[in-house]
Amino acid sequence: MSDVDQLGFQRWIKRYPAAGQSDSGSTVVFPHAGGAALAYRSLGTALAEAGTDAYVMQYPQRGDRLGHAAPATVADLARDLFDAGDWAALSPLRLFGHCMGAVVAFEFARLAERRGVAVDALWVSASEAPSTVAARPDLPMAQDEILAEIVDLGGTDPRLLDDDDFVELLLMAVRADYAAFNRYGCGPDVAIAADVHALGGETDHRVSEDMLRHWETHTRGAFTLSMFDGGHFYVNDHVADVAELISDL
Repeated sequence: MSDVDQLGFQRWIKRYPAAGQSDSGSTVVFPHAGGAALAYRSLGTALAEAGTDAYVMQYPQRGDRLGHAAPATVADLARDLFDAGDWAALSPLRLFGHCMGAVVAFEFARLAERRGVAVDALWVSASEAPSTVAARPDLPMAQDEILAEIVDLGGTDPRLLDDDDFVELLLMAVRADYAAFNRYGCGPDVAIAADVHALGGETDHRVSEDMLRHWETHTRGAFTLSMFDGGHFYVNDHVADVAELISDL
């Protein structure tokens, strides 16, 4: 079987086609650090039901990309994802990224601009702004500290953390993403043309409303901020609402 599908995209990109003809363009979804594409199946399905084709990215070192080398930097990861298909054929694009995925999506948008691929909007969920990343402490790399971080953030079934095989695979993915994120830096004057829409959880103890507002400096277009009930993984409880926001743009 070919590594690419009939549309010319790598098969590890999970596609959720809109029911009937898409009337809301295409949305590309970027998972959080350590997250696999499967974790965004509900969002992909909700986006398709809302009328937009959804493409959920799979990062290296997990799932069907388990044997793919980890990119050294966030920019390398964004380039790896951008080179996985002919995004110009689907443009203008809408991008959605959760936590670290928002920064990956931002770098994907910057690359798209340089390559002449139109991006209408970037949805950044539960994420600190790119220019603030370098100033925060490095993400942990030791097993115990990573697992404590995962428990603190929520979003992972605690029962899975009792499964040694699951933990081994999870740590591989998280370490790859954390290492790239720890090398990331971005100036406060770096901005994209696309509108930026920030989303967050009102009780998220890791990413506050004020932190989300810093994203406004990274767009030359419009900026909006929407808050939902819930914590860092609020989106799991508001999948339909988030999908509606994106598709109604």
